[in-house]
Amino acid sequence: MVIRELEFRGIRIEHLGMYFEELGAKQMTYTFPYIYEAETWSGQLVTEQELSFTASFKVNAVKVRFCADDHDVLDELIKSFRYKTTRIGG
Repeated sequence: MVIRELEFRGIRIEHLGMYFEELGAKQMTYTFPYIYEAETWSGQLVTEQELSFTASFKVNAVKVRFCADDHDVLDELIKSFRYKTTRIGG
């Protein structure tokens, strides 16, 4: 089992969970850590905290843990998850 943790900022926790489901996982828990399981991988929304950059500019930061059977599966999972979190400014 290989594991990697990343932090995602400014994306609602509900959306991060939805991305795991769109990639084929099923939600297993409904409190922290939120656990999503698929056949060869799992994902966890481990923690969420609020970061303040100024008195009025605050964003959330969610720690996400990715677990997979091997490195190739893990790399593909993270690549697909990051694609879903891409935001294009305008």
